[in-house]
Amino acid sequence: MTGREPAEIIYEEEDILVFRNLLRWVPVMLLVIPKAHMSQAQLWSDPILAKIGRVAVDVGAVHCPEGFRLLSNFGWHAMQSQPHGHLHIVGGTRLGRYASG
Repeated sequence: MTGREPAEIIYEEEDILVFRNLLRWVPVMLLVIPKAHMSQAQLWSDPILAKIGRVAVDVGAVHCPEGFRLLSNFGWHAMQSQPHGHLHIVGGTRLGRYASG
């Protein structure tokens, strides 16, 4: 991790970073990343995923107390624009098309 881009850091541990995504499709869109570079596929087969999951749930509960989604995109067609493994925390508004669900 180089730190070349400015970022609004939300949370940091020795091996994990959470920061606000530059995309603003919803009120809250945070990225949870391992500091060590790995692909999306490597992230999902690495033991750090459990730690990233815990951090994502804790941070999501604070920033989106009414509910949030955790997303992970694999590949360009799934809208993955960065090769570094990451997890999205998305919320701050009612998500989805169906109001009764």
